[in-house]
Amino acid sequence: MAKIKITNKRRKQIIGLTFISPWIVGFLIFTLYPMVHSMYLSFHQVKITPVGIKTIYIGLENYKYAFFSDPVFIEKVLKYLQEMVLNIPIIIVFSLIIALLINQKIKFRGIFRTIFFLPVIITSGPVINELLSQGATSIPNIEQYGMFTMIENSLNPFVAAPIMYLFKQIIMVLWFSGVQILIFLAGLQKVDQSLYEAARIDGASPWESFWKVTLPMLMPLVIVNVIYTIVYVSTFALNEIIILIKNNMFSTITGFGYATAVAWIYFIIITLMLAIWTGLLSLKKR
Repeated sequence: MAKIKITNKRRKQIIGLTFISPWIVGFLIFTLYPMVHSMYLSFHQVKITPVGIKTIYIGLENYKYAFFSDPVFIEKVLKYLQEMVLNIPIIIVFSLIIALLINQKIKFRGIFRTIFFLPVIITSGPVINELLSQGATSIPNIEQYGMFTMIENSLNPFVAAPIMYLFKQIIMVLWFSGVQILIFLAGLQKVDQSLYEAARIDGASPWESFWKVTLPMLMPLVIVNVIYTIVYVSTFALNEIIILIKNNMFSTITGFGYATAVAWIYFIIITLMLAIWTGLLSLKKR
């Protein structure tokens, strides 16, 4: 019998594939197949009957309805894009500032890290929904200080609207910063301290050290945090587009086929957002 010779490189490849084969099988069955099937359903009118699911091919009608007939979809997409443009820089900058502060040699540093990460544990859909209903996600009585009136009277409505949104939702926006703070903190602890010593010898101030040493070293983590923030905020249970998709799933007017079409449009929008943000940050990094 002829013996099959296996090189050391091929043996390592086989071992590696063996270890990741459960993930590959799980991805094909539980992720790839549902995605392909949902794409198929998005071109159909889907009816759920007592005897099973019936589909009628309607081509691009679901997508046309989303863009030209649905009274709320485009409005919610535009609102989502506006919120993402505002929320992402705020979350990233806030996370970086907090990470810089708690990276200092201060007492009870571990307690502060726990406090800032705590919202990540409790911000599930029902908890956030209850906090929203109680008004705990905004600054109390901020409208009574006359700040909103001053902003509306002094700024263009196009500029005033996002600023007022930030004031109303600032606490909720900052709650999404826990994981990003930990990622930045891990990156700060890996920065070689000799770089700061060399900068101080050259006469660099702390501000200059931040821009010339800290930020360039953290740029890969900035990109990671931007990707995480976009995905996390976009897939959050109380996201209005997610709620819209859920409401259309069993609607007698639109149905499951339309819901899958909206989900695919939303997926493409998220992908474009990721591509634009990471592309801009990559250019800035270079």
